[in-house]
Amino acid sequence: MANTSRRALRLLSMLGSRRRWALRELAAALEVSERTVRRDVETLRQLGYPVHTVHGPDGGYRLGARHTLPPLVFDHDQALAVAVALQTAPTTVLGLGDDAARALVTLEQAVPAGLRAPMESVRLTRLRNHWEFLAPPIDAAALTTVGAAVRHRRVLLAETLRPDGSRSAPGDDDFRPARRVEPQHLVVWAGRWYLVGYDPDDRQWRVLRVDRLHPRATTQGFSPRELPGGDLAHYVMSSHDRGDTPAAWRCTGSARLALPAEVVARWAPGGSVVEHLDEGHCRLTLGAWSWAGVAGLLATFDTELTDPRPRQLVQACRRLARRWATLTDTGPDTSP
Repeated sequence: MANTSRRALRLLSMLGSRRRWALRELAAALEVSERTVRRDVETLRQLGYPVHTVHGPDGGYRLGARHTLPPLVFDHDQALAVAVALQTAPTTVLGLGDDAARALVTLEQAVPAGLRAPMESVRLTRLRNHWEFLAPPIDAAALTTVGAAVRHRRVLLAETLRPDGSRSAPGDDDFRPARRVEPQHLVVWAGRWYLVGYDPDDRQWRVLRVDRLHPRATTQGFSPRELPGGDLAHYVMSSHDRGDTPAAWRCTGSARLALPAEVVARWAPGGSVVEHLDEGHCRLTLGAWSWAGVAGLLATFDTELTDPRPRQLVQACRRLARRWATLTDTGPDTSP
């Protein structure tokens, strides 16, 4: 009886995670026969859960619309996953850290004792390392506005904020009026939230940093469009004009690279900025904890570097060149 109850709870959880399940998929996931799945479905129906039968060649079951699952429907692995996820979630949304901590406490109080143990067994302290290029936190209200517009396909009025988060006003040198955007996708990459949208006025696709937007919802709808190239990940990573700004580092420098901007944008570390110069060249601006670090990061692109700035970066490049020349002169002779 205990096994049947646990299996029924797992079945209920599975039905709540997807719109429709084929009978054979449920049987395979639960490692039981299709006949057993049918009996468990009847058990759930007797308990008051509206499990509907889906007819057709690949028929199955779905949970009734607007039915809310009780918060206790977790198995052991799900409980552990939730505990870890809430503690390791990046703090890219303003106040997310406190909200995640409160959510974890609420869940631990709601689940049975058997599930509470694995959740309480994992307590983490998240430390930041030198290679994290964290973006400023996003206001939760702004993220909600953008997310709702993407989901319901409503045009956004998007005003670009200054790097410090302030808004420009008419008459300011950097003032830019809000533009209409058809929001298509939300993407998280390198700890930053990006909105992929289409500008119907300029007839161009754009990748916009959500933390640098002041969005306003409208009631104007739009139809979905096919992305350039059809590959969301490639489009976002190869777009050099994403509204990025250099991360705050002790040392920040730049150089001209003999590579296209879309290539450098794909591999540049988070917190760097790629400026398009021509089809085969771009300028990369990035930071590190030392000038040698900036020079080393630039050298990883294995291409011609020119016009380094500022002079501290030039001096660091010269020091590294002397060190590498010494290594070459004193290293073992590997020539044939």
